[in-house]
Amino acid sequence: RKAMNITIGPETIAFLYDKGLIRDAADLYELRFEDLASLERWGETSANNLLESIRTSRSVPYERVLFALGIRYVGETVARTLALAFPDIERLAQATVEQLTAVDEIGGRIAQSVYDYLRAPEHRAFVERLHAHGLQFALSAEALAGKSDKLQGKTFVISGTFAVHSRDEYKALILQHGGKNSGSVSKKTDYILAGANMGPAKLEKASKLGIQLIDEETFLKMVE
Repeated sequence: RKAMNITIGPETIAFLYDKGLIRDAADLYELRFEDLASLERWGETSANNLLESIRTSRSVPYERVLFALGIRYVGETVARTLALAFPDIERLAQATVEQLTAVDEIGGRIAQSVYDYLRAPEHRAFVERLHAHGLQFALSAEALAGKSDKLQGKTFVISGTFAVHSRDEYKALILQHGGKNSGSVSKKTDYILAGANMGPAKLEKASKLGIQLIDEETFLKMVE
């Protein structure tokens, strides 16, 4: 639900499953108005709302669809990293473990999990069904056009709260422009993107190590 923005809860999923209308997530895209509107406790409004939610989920970007697949160890940030490194599902599915681990922030455990998932026939069939239903399995032209190497080789730590973008959006921008994200301050940190209420421990360590703190405005100028 979080990944695909489909307004459906576990009770509704269980109900539709019990009625024999769905067996997996791909079946959601085969639901018909007449099947839903005739159900007990349902009506035209409920049926239309769910079908509209499912319809709009087809425009959810590739990295969110990757996250929604539920591959072990692949959260939102990892999914975004993989999408930038492998701009469509075919390239990702054909990647070896070695090619996956060559991507910054992708360790052996994640690489093996992704490799195993996309090589399993049942998972490949599931992905192909979702693809056939119009889900996004490639980076958009806008996302590809926005890629650059302006932050290549630079490691960022993000701390605090922000006004312009969320922390996750800043992480995505860092990756999109060739940089790396880290959760902890170390000698390898190049910049701390500091928002309001920055953690005092990170601030103290940054001061000791002489790491430059930058605000939102400075960061956004770096990636213009």
